[in-house]
Amino acid sequence: MLNTVFVFIIVISFVFYFYFKTKQIRSNLPIAKKWYSNCALVSLGSLLFFFGLNQIFLFPTTLTYVISGLFIVIGLFTMVYYYRVAKHYGQFVQEEFHLNQK
Repeated sequence: MLNTVFVFIIVISFVFYFYFKTKQIRSNLPIAKKWYSNCALVSLGSLLFFFGLNQIFLFPTTLTYVISGLFIVIGLFTMVYYYRVAKHYGQFVQEEFHLNQK
């Protein structure tokens, strides 16, 4: 049951990554592009984090623990760091949209 939950979260993380990358490419505003890029990286970090957790439950070996631990640490670092950066750019996105309306 737990494996199914992890797989669902991994798929949702990938979908959000793809969604934000598409929005980044389609956006014309520079700050919005950076905000979408950082939101995509938060989703990528969550994908790495939950993939590492899923592998620990699937294959309980020492090598899996080491590699999954790396995925979990890198995923957590990526999520936290890029969340903070996205939060910073998020302050300016509404203002940029408002200034560039025609």
